[in-house]
Amino acid sequence: MSAKLFTTLLITVLFTNLVLADGVDFELPGLDGKQHRLSDYRGKWVLVNYWATWCPPCREELPELEVFHNNHKDKDAVVLGVDMERIDKKRLRRFVDDQFLSYPILMQKPTPHTALGKVPGLPTSYLISPQGEVVARQVGQISASDIENFIDKNN
Repeated sequence: MSAKLFTTLLITVLFTNLVLADGVDFELPGLDGKQHRLSDYRGKWVLVNYWATWCPPCREELPELEVFHNNHKDKDAVVLGVDMERIDKKRLRRFVDDQFLSYPILMQKPTPHTALGKVPGLPTSYLISPQGEVVARQVGQISASDIENFIDKNN
């Protein structure tokens, strides 16, 4: 094996171990004007929900996500909503206010691949452990009790 190839493999292994040791992360702009990093929530369970205002199943699950977030935000878990559409910020803010959503709403251009993995359809939710590892993915609607049951079984 050449020295260059060995060095490349070693750097790849070290980088992979570093990423796995630190968990997954991303940084996205929030509707509140701040930058939000997933790693800011280490120590808590984080449900990252990819959604859009035009998506009926997304709209149907919003109350469930709000209930879950409000029941857990001060203790052990939070919800981050990632809006995946090209929408005017003012219009998105009005929608969020009309839905009485209190959890952070982040914005990302529509893409089938995210820092957490594939988003084959909306809504798609990823559950991140307190250590920053992706432990579950749900394509389609999810309920507060589904999230709580999973956390209870894996805590």
